[in-house]
Parts: sequence; structure tokens; C-alpha cells
Amino acid sequence: MNLRKGMREEPKVFTLALNDILFILLFFFLVIATLANPNVIKLSIPKAESDTKANQTVVVSIDANQKFYIGTTEVDPLYLPWEISRYIENSQDIEPTIVINADQLATADNIVTVMKAAQELKVRTVLAVDEE
Repeated sequence: MNLRKGMREEPKVFTLALNDILFILLFFFLVIATLANPNVIKLSIPKAESDTKANQTVVVSIDANQKFYIGTTEVDPLYLPWEISRYIENSQDIEPTIVINADQLATADNIVTVMKAAQELKVRTVLAVDEE
């Protein structure tokens, strides 16, 4: 008769601290995700009295140095229609929209360049402004 089998205890894993650690990690990553915005280019946007919200399929930015950006990548103005069409093809939007973020010092010629590219692609454009 072997009595030792009945006397053994099953091994237990204590996971009480694991819940706290997972909660702290989840909280940390949520806070970091809200603070870190990868599509940020410093611009001083023109002021307006009204603000219209639009779907942002493609965001084209023009900074004070007259450089064009799609997202955060710099783009040559000659290849702007091709780059925009690449972004539109990758999106699943039914009605794509190009949002133009232009600095106050950006020339009207550069804004018109983006609008012409959108017109070639038959895409709606919206100029981003700040409320007064």
C-alpha cells in the first residue's frame, strides 16, 4: 500500500501580482499612445470663424519653408499627384478627401498645386483652419 500519493499537494501558481502588473502596463501604453502623435508637423494654421469636419484620407502639409509633406514624409511637388493617388488606393474610403494643412506663410501657389493634384485625381479637398 502506497500512502504517499495522497499526501502530495498540487503545485499552485500565485497570480495575484500579475493582475496589478498588467493593469499598470495597460495604463502606461494607453497614456503613451494618446501623447505620441506620429503625424505632427509644426504649422501655424490660418484662422477662420467656422470649422468643417471631414474624413481625412490624405493629409498634405505645407510648412513655412514651402516644403510639402504627406503625413510626415517630405514629397517633391512634381510627384504629388502620384503620391496622393498611392495613399488613396491604400485607403478604403468611398469618398476620399485631401486635407490641406498649410502654414500661414505658405504661398497660394503651393496650395493651388495641391488643389490641382486633387482635381486631376477627382478628389475633394478641405483646407484646415483654426477657430478664432
